[in-house]
Amino acid sequence: MDPHAQHLTQIAHGDKQALAALYKALEKPVYRFIVSRLNDPFESSDVLHDVFMEIWRSAGRFEGRSKVKTWIFGIAYRKVIDQHRKRGRVSVTDDIPEQIDDSPDAEACLTAGQEAQHVRHCVGQLKDDHKAAISMAFYEDMTYGEIAEAAGVPEGTIKTRVFHAKKLLMRCLQGLVQRGAMA
Repeated sequence: MDPHAQHLTQIAHGDKQALAALYKALEKPVYRFIVSRLNDPFESSDVLHDVFMEIWRSAGRFEGRSKVKTWIFGIAYRKVIDQHRKRGRVSVTDDIPEQIDDSPDAEACLTAGQEAQHVRHCVGQLKDDHKAAISMAFYEDMTYGEIAEAAGVPEGTIKTRVFHAKKLLMRCLQGLVQRGAMA
């Protein structure tokens, strides 16, 4: 059973306390996702507000074909894309050929760095699509299917993005090790 489904049903019937409870439960992970994409805490707070306003307005249209969390991250993803478009900084195409990630240890590239600061630095160097896929997969513990639904792309595309993002992260972290930054 989806732990947030009851809240969403109550929100659809105008229950402001249910919205407050859902906000309290998901504010931090949704904000982390947004700020990881926008790199601006003030703009991210505005987008977070827009996400929950959209939840308030459209809770009755939730069809239950996904988890509530996935649906909310989809709203956040689209709001972030809208912000990038407003700034004129969105890249709609993926110029990396599709390749499926079959590696058994998905966290190896993220745990390769001894210090979180170096990992954050390397994640910050990724393209927005790769950064979003990594963020949702490893920081929000979402499945590839959930990420694909939130991003509005095929699951294979998410697997490709994660695969390439992990390779880029490993290259960045190895470069830091070789330069002695991660001693």
